[in-house]
Amino acid sequence: MTVTQRRGSGTGGERRGRDDRRGGQAQEKSNYIERVVAINRVAKVVKGGRRFSFTALVVVGDGDGTVGVGYGKAKEVPAAIAKGVEEAKKHFFVVPRIQGTIPHPVQGEKAAGVVLLRPASPGTGVIAGGSARAVLECAGVHDVLAKSLGSANAINVVHATVAALQGLEQPEDVAKRRGMSVEHVTPAAILRAREAVTS
Repeated sequence: MTVTQRRGSGTGGERRGRDDRRGGQAQEKSNYIERVVAINRVAKVVKGGRRFSFTALVVVGDGDGTVGVGYGKAKEVPAAIAKGVEEAKKHFFVVPRIQGTIPHPVQGEKAAGVVLLRPASPGTGVIAGGSARAVLECAGVHDVLAKSLGSANAINVVHATVAALQGLEQPEDVAKRRGMSVEHVTPAAILRAREAVTS
């Protein structure tokens, strides 16, 4: 009986430890929004036949202006996604936003992908295709109009969307570069929106 009790208590302790670790991982993952955009199976031809592996394109963001894109490759899908998430976290950047939308129209180009982004009024939502939508939602952009003008390949569209978001500028930066006041380079509606947010 003593041995049985000892075994039972040991097993229960291990299980609790595992649950605690899983709980910690779940809590860590919940801080970020993770979207798997595309999973592709690739084959390497060797002497004995083919060796298959998987690639995963992952978008990670906090939903509040920070987003990153990663590309992972591994023998199994979960490992490829995990590698993509780690790479995305290394390439985080901040997206300028005004009242849930972008400050000005912008076009991003990367390889054969071309994406046009335009600001939208509150309540419009994210009008975009699946690949661009994942990046915009993870970045915390709630109202925007997006149109893909180039390649429909998911990787090209995602990187073009990232290039467009990285090309955004705050009104103060544009005014400083042009040597003008913020009121001269920014539409009145955007200024009113910023004042409503700050007040």
